[in-house]
Amino acid sequence: MSTDPLDAVAAVADAVLFEGYLLYPYRASAQKNALRWQFGVLVPPATADALAEPSASRTECVVDPRAGATLRLRLRFLGLQRRTVVDVDGAEHDRLEVDGVPYTAWDEGVPRQVDAAVALDALADAPVTVDVTLPATRTEEEIRDATGTLRARVVRRSDAVTGRVVLATTPLPGPYGGLRLRVDVVNDTDVDPATPRGEALRTALISAHTVLGLDRGAFLSSADPPQWAAPAVAACVNARSWPVLAGPPGDGSLLLATPIILEDHPQLAPESPTNLFDGTENDEILALRTLALTDDEKREARATDPRAAHIVDAVDAMGPAMFERLHGAIRPDGRAPDEIPTLTTPGTPWWDPGADASVDPESDETFVDGHPVARGSSVILMPGRGSDAQDVFLRGSAATVQAVLHDVDGGTHVAVSIDDDPGADLQATHGRFRYFRPEELAVPL
Repeated sequence: MSTDPLDAVAAVADAVLFEGYLLYPYRASAQKNALRWQFGVLVPPATADALAEPSASRTECVVDPRAGATLRLRLRFLGLQRRTVVDVDGAEHDRLEVDGVPYTAWDEGVPRQVDAAVALDALADAPVTVDVTLPATRTEEEIRDATGTLRARVVRRSDAVTGRVVLATTPLPGPYGGLRLRVDVVNDTDVDPATPRGEALRTALISAHTVLGLDRGAFLSSADPPQWAAPAVAACVNARSWPVLAGPPGDGSLLLATPIILEDHPQLAPESPTNLFDGTENDEILALRTLALTDDEKREARATDPRAAHIVDAVDAMGPAMFERLHGAIRPDGRAPDEIPTLTTPGTPWWDPGADASVDPESDETFVDGHPVARGSSVILMPGRGSDAQDVFLRGSAATVQAVLHDVDGGTHVAVSIDDDPGADLQATHGRFRYFRPEELAVPL
């Protein structure tokens, strides 16, 4: 087992790295896989305007430092590797079969990593730059038929990529001695401004994110900072990157800055058996649909990407016990479903809300700031501590209550629609609302 503290967040960091890498049905021919690389793409600067893609990201956070602390940095991203199939005459093919085995052209993502360490005190004198320099590569793999005759070659090429990570600190005013830490990740690769997106991606930093570690001191939460640091945290600028505390809850020594908004101390669900490249999706649904692919579809998926082949093989090997573990996993206190005791008689619903006359979301009410609130009431969204990270962006928005719901644990949830959301009517038609606790709401004056 690794003793490197930065490896403690490796599983979550890898899930971020491959988010959206290849979507179900995991085939190159699928339309949804025609346009890839949606998260954290930093293209060469000459192409940024034309492609409407950034060439740099910025992360700022507040650090409670200690003298002599060392800051560890790990930059992680995918480098694009173009795979082509070349026959013995030198002609390239999008698809070629040898002895019934398909070989396809495809853009593979190869994990790249740059590690560095710098004394935190050194950043007070001047910014420190960590160079990112990756040389071009080319490899060949021979394809021979059953007789041993050379039929083709699989050629993999990657282009050279250059960039930098710039680290800097600014002391915070006041008596607490905090620092604002800035991390700029920049793609400096020189290419023609007219380079199309498909080619520009070959020199891009894809799904770029950073893991930071401190051996002394602590990073402060950007979502729930202590009161003394709240103004400094509010002044932080995070562009195409969002920092969250990583590692176990209560640990402030690790920080993960990603292009995907996460909560502090993110974790992978223990039931998830393999990376399906969609951490926001339901593993059970994706696994069942993958299991339902035809043999020809599975052959094409395996030929598309080695990681797709791993998904197909892993799902094929899943037994009934694993699917049962994936089904309806609810952990109100962190326990896996097989650790939660059965509270009802098997085969009977333990609660039927439709038959419970004591609850009615259409007419039930709750109290916000001492005022009764029910369906049709106007409220102001005030999410704060403990709220979903994405809900924080709605702070101050006006909304209309659509229902008041009560859960079996005695909690109250208020379903609302956002007043200035152009899609609110459509979402209401489908019963799609946003849910907040009463303490996350305010009554307009």
